[in-house]
Amino acid sequence: MPAQSPVGPIALWRSRSGRAAAFADRCPHRGMRLSHGFVRGETLSCIYHGWSYAQGGNCLRIPAHPGLAPPETIRVATQAVEDSGGIIWISVGEAAAPPPRLEGFAPLRSMMVEADIAALEAAAGAKADGGLLDHRHDDRTVRLLLASVGEARTLMHVLVGEDSNPTERIAASRAAETLRRAAEGIRRGRVAQ
Repeated sequence: MPAQSPVGPIALWRSRSGRAAAFADRCPHRGMRLSHGFVRGETLSCIYHGWSYAQGGNCLRIPAHPGLAPPETIRVATQAVEDSGGIIWISVGEAAAPPPRLEGFAPLRSMMVEADIAALEAAAGAKADGGLLDHRHDDRTVRLLLASVGEARTLMHVLVGEDSNPTERIAASRAAETLRRAAEGIRRGRVAQ
C-alpha cells in the first residue's frame, strides 16, 4: 500500500509472520514502485524483475542470477515502524517520543480531510492534544487521531471503544463525516476571503 511521508512515497507492507515494514517506494534496480510488488514470506518482491528485499532493506534474491548472493550495497531505504493498537506508526528519522497509547480504543476508519488541523479544531470546538482530538457529537465523544498531510490536508483516523457495538460505530463514522464537511467548509470560507 503506498503512502506519503516527509521523505517521499513509502511502501508499507506486512510479512507472513505479521511484522510491518516501511520502505522507500522505489526498487533500487529500475525504480519500479515497490507498493506494486508482492509479499513472499518474510520479503517484499518488486513486480518488475522480482528482486526480493528483507525487512532490513537488504536485497536477498535476484531471480535472473539465482546463484548470486546480492551485495549488501543493494538496499532499500527503510523507516522505523511500530505496530500498536491496530495502527502502524512510521517514524521518519529518530522518533522524538513513542506513539500515544490508545488503550481501550480501536481504529474504525480513516479519511482525508481537505482542511488543516486548525479548521478541524474550529469545527469541533476543541483543541487537539498530541494529535488526538475528542469531538462531542450527539452526546457522544468520538476520538480522532489527526496527522497533517501538507498545508491544507489532514488524515483523520476515527477511533472507537473496543467494546462499541455496530450502532455506536455507525454513529462515530457519521460524526466524523459531519466534522470533515464542517472543517472543509471553514477552510473554503478562509480561502474565499
